[in-house]
Amino acid sequence: MAVTFSDLHTEQGLKSVEDHLAGKTCISGDQLSVDDVKVYAAVVEKPSGAFPNASKWYDCVASHLSKSFPGKAVGVSIGGSAPAPAQAEAPAAADDDDDDMDLFGDETEEEKKAAEEREAAKKDTKKPKESGKSSVLMEVKPWDDETDMKKLEECVRAVEMPGLLWGASKLVPVGYGIKKLTIMLTIVDDLVSPDNLIEDYLTCEPNNEYIQSVDIVAFNKI
Repeated sequence: MAVTFSDLHTEQGLKSVEDHLAGKTCISGDQLSVDDVKVYAAVVEKPSGAFPNASKWYDCVASHLSKSFPGKAVGVSIGGSAPAPAQAEAPAAADDDDDDMDLFGDETEEEKKAAEEREAAKKDTKKPKESGKSSVLMEVKPWDDETDMKKLEECVRAVEMPGLLWGASKLVPVGYGIKKLTIMLTIVDDLVSPDNLIEDYLTCEPNNEYIQSVDIVAFNKI
């Protein structure tokens, strides 16, 4: 069963982690998992001695992450101000708070729904109809925090084909200095396949120098 934590920047939130880790090594068992990384990213700083279980767990996660990211860290601090409001074009799916941060984790409910809608659109070919259009929201993920996000967006927008129109975009912080690009596009269904766009253009050479992966977050018929 999934465990939910909230307000991890407060003592009450840290206490819920402290109580959960009583008698445990990690969030979801005896080995580190993506669950530990998600919770770690939402904790602003190392818990004090008042939370011994959480403090020991925090050091353990930090130690493993330092091995995965060997670059020299200079230290950063996270302010307590609320996140800036999303642009009008940005969907609610991109407006997650820090406590629900998904560090390139498992497929979300929005992504599953988008995949189901795409499959349903493929099967609906029983009778001829006029070519329709669809609005698609994509998340484009870089390799690491050193990826030039301006170059990444240029690579995305450089892809041109009949029936494809790129729209508004924004950079969304993910964690550890990494940002992902969320971008809207409008396609003519008979001319552009989102899956082919990703596989044959966005994630192949030379674009894969900047782009690690692309996910379809939302897919809506117009």
